[in-house]
Amino acid sequence: MPLLLLAVAASAGVAYYEYRAVSAAPPKTVTARGADVAGMPALVDPKNVYSEIGPTHMSKAVQGQLARVYVPNLRTNDVYVIDPATLKVVDKFKVGMAPQHVIPSYDLQTLWVANNSERHQEGSLTPIDPRTGKPGAPVPVDDPYNMYYTPDGKSAIVVAEARKRLDFRDPHTMAMQYSIDTPHCGGINHADFSIDGRFVLFTCEFEGGLVKIDLAKRKVLGYLKLQMPPTRFKESRMAFDPKALEVCSARKGMPQDIRVSPDGKHFFVADMDADGVHVVDGDSFKQIGFISAGPGTHGLYPSRDGKSLYIAFRGTHRIHGLPKGPGGVAVMDFATEKLTAHWPIPGGGSPDMGNVSADGKWLWLSGRYDDMVYRIDTANGAVNKIKVGGEPHGLTVWPQPGRYSLGHTGNLR
Repeated sequence: MPLLLLAVAASAGVAYYEYRAVSAAPPKTVTARGADVAGMPALVDPKNVYSEIGPTHMSKAVQGQLARVYVPNLRTNDVYVIDPATLKVVDKFKVGMAPQHVIPSYDLQTLWVANNSERHQEGSLTPIDPRTGKPGAPVPVDDPYNMYYTPDGKSAIVVAEARKRLDFRDPHTMAMQYSIDTPHCGGINHADFSIDGRFVLFTCEFEGGLVKIDLAKRKVLGYLKLQMPPTRFKESRMAFDPKALEVCSARKGMPQDIRVSPDGKHFFVADMDADGVHVVDGDSFKQIGFISAGPGTHGLYPSRDGKSLYIAFRGTHRIHGLPKGPGGVAVMDFATEKLTAHWPIPGGGSPDMGNVSADGKWLWLSGRYDDMVYRIDTANGAVNKIKVGGEPHGLTVWPQPGRYSLGHTGNLR
């Protein structure tokens, strides 16, 4: 269904937008390739998947929601709430066991905490009302490590990591719709979608590869083994040295986050063991390059103008690292696929996952091994630190610009 962008309100200098149907025709999308995908919202700019995540594109759907940073703490089973204006923790509350990520719903009305207990009776999703910042009653869900949404919004995709399975559920009630097994994708965890919404790539952390899923046919299209680079950064407790390389001894990688390029042609895959991002052609499903970034490369977040990719690295190849390591952030230019900056965490740290503030001025990341949250100035890499609970992971900054959420900590389009 064609959509019309209308400015409908303004608050505190921020314009809010509403997308309204302008035709009664069945919903279709004209994509960059000219194909029709029923139900998927049309791309406003068919050459830039990130065109609607800029600061001026706050949806009317988030008007009145609190400006907060929600931090799930894996080890202490709670969520800390930060006021980004004061950098103070203003609330905290218990959730289920092992909360991994805070995930905005497709309709931008709920934030879901994925409590990743591998025991069926204890896995759950805790809803947070973004207008009050308060949690609701948890919904029992089997093994929710992470969660995404189909581009048409008809299903939530619960990533049942330990089960090697994707559970497609009702996005509101979380009732099961159907599942797709991924038996050769050990550690299935993070994902991103093709520009036309036809397929999605998930990372396979413990297999060193990717799996490609056809969303229309509901089936696995294939698996891709990622190739390790010849060298990687030395494991060290010292400050990050981009010249400190050694022969790569890892026989397979440990892929983590994944993001598509603005034009939809390439997918960038963060790899903790390879210390950089693999470059993959999504259509042919082939690896075409690699970019070194930093030791323990982990999280990927596009800038609000869609020109840069922020690459967080934990500072270690170990899943359970030590505090005050050589972690930091690398900045990549999407157009050239070259690094333009390295921002270390002063005194050491372990940047993991998070997102960019609505105005694009701040990159918020959890400090996984340091029980910290970092607010990083996207102009110069300056860092503020905020103490939080035990082992913070997939925090989200809210609200964010965009029309709808595809999941994770705020993959909006």
